[in-house]
Amino acid sequence: MAAVMASAITGLESLDAAINPALAFMLFVTFLQVPLADLGRAFTRLRFLGALLTANFLAIPLLAAALLQCLPAGPLIRFGFLLVLLTPCIDYVVTFSQIGRADSRLLLAATPVLLIFQMLLLPVYLSVFLGSHAQALIDIGPFVHAFVWLIAVPLVLAGVMQITARYTQAGQRIADGLGLCPVPATALVLFIVVGAVVPQLHAAIGAAARVLPLYIVFACVAPLLGWLVSGWFGLEASARRAVAFSTSTRNSLVVLPLGLAVPGAIPILPAIIATQTLVELLSELVYMRVMPKLCGQENKV
Repeated sequence: MAAVMASAITGLESLDAAINPALAFMLFVTFLQVPLADLGRAFTRLRFLGALLTANFLAIPLLAAALLQCLPAGPLIRFGFLLVLLTPCIDYVVTFSQIGRADSRLLLAATPVLLIFQMLLLPVYLSVFLGSHAQALIDIGPFVHAFVWLIAVPLVLAGVMQITARYTQAGQRIADGLGLCPVPATALVLFIVVGAVVPQLHAAIGAAARVLPLYIVFACVAPLLGWLVSGWFGLEASARRAVAFSTSTRNSLVVLPLGLAVPGAIPILPAIIATQTLVELLSELVYMRVMPKLCGQENKV
């Protein structure tokens, strides 16, 4: 619907100013679903964390590096391509994984870990893959700004809200109401992002066409990598599905502000990131049907 409205109504590109506030609220209500006690338990599931981090920060970067060889040498297209593929999702992947019979609570509890790792490692991987071009494109300021306002502040506020809910009835009522918000908040962010980016796609259709087939390949290979890596770590079926959902679902909504902060980014970087989001959302429909059929017996190792 956002795409149709964006095509029919002029001026929606100004919605990009609403992306960060909407993202911050979405992440806040997402983090609110993670009990503080579960964060501690997440670190006790060492095999799951090991599989999750290995798959997302070793196997997926190797896949991204291989696909990168199919792109032209232009640094801006390559930067956008890597920016979105090197960052695992921490928001709507939880909803999709739950529908796909994955252990979504394990994935939800691990979201702060995934966020911290990707923000620390993303500049490193971009420097390795882009070489000297990375210095001209990477500005540490937007990374710090995104970490503080999109990660640290929502996480702290979620923790404060949970403590308030534990000791006051008013806090509990507010927390219960916010507990209904993750899906609507995600839908709102998707609407804003698509509405802001679609009007700019016509000016970057060539760049989008170059990355589209590579995103389709990624959507096919990434969940298989997650499934295989988690199998090597001896995880049970539901946890393996969680890792597979994580490797196949990228953090395009959160990294979009980083892409917009790059000089000369518009319209190429938003188009490259939005193209991946559209491919991914269609792929999730397939994952939710296929994943439950993988290793139906919950034999814990």
